[in-house]
Amino acid sequence: MSDADLLTLTQWLSPAFPVGAYAYSHGLEAAIADGEVTSAEVLEGWLADVLRFGAGRSDAILLVHAMRSEAAFDELAGLAEALAASAERHRETIEQGAAFTRAVNALTGAERPPVALPVAVGAAAAGLTLPPERVAALYLHAFASNLVSAAVRFIPLGQTEGQAVLGALHPLIAELADEAARAPLTEIGTASFGADLAAMRHERQDVRLFKT
Repeated sequence: MSDADLLTLTQWLSPAFPVGAYAYSHGLEAAIADGEVTSAEVLEGWLADVLRFGAGRSDAILLVHAMRSEAAFDELAGLAEALAASAERHRETIEQGAAFTRAVNALTGAERPPVALPVAVGAAAAGLTLPPERVAALYLHAFASNLVSAAVRFIPLGQTEGQAVLGALHPLIAELADEAARAPLTEIGTASFGADLAAMRHERQDVRLFKT
């Protein structure tokens, strides 16, 4: 594992990378507006459920398989879209994946087509000397970090409270990344119904700060 490749992945997953992740809340805005997420403690539980039972774990598994199998790229891309539980979830993963792919193509000279975000990151990371569990962990950390940032702005929470929530999720992120590195595609599944319903409610929300 080279430091240069680790820094490259860190750059790709940084808030400064032109993916526009800050504009998406994964349904969290609706959950906050409806009074379901009102504190750091509740936020931590909400994010833990999304990571373990929702898009977090599924995305990590898709990412790992995209790193390992270029031949299955189209199949993985289609599966990632099919797993989107609502119109906004589909929009979130496709728009960010397309923006990520455009930026990486421009920087590396690659000509990859736009696909859902976890598949796009996995395909790009396949060329790095990084183990899949490391890539998956940093991807999940970036995902959780973005949602913590959204909550800090919208609940609102203090910056220190937000960072404490993110730090508390580190063991779960590491566990899920290790699990994703070994999991077959047949183990993909979600059961984060509250988060999925929040994303659907967000589609009809009159006043919104976030796209999703």
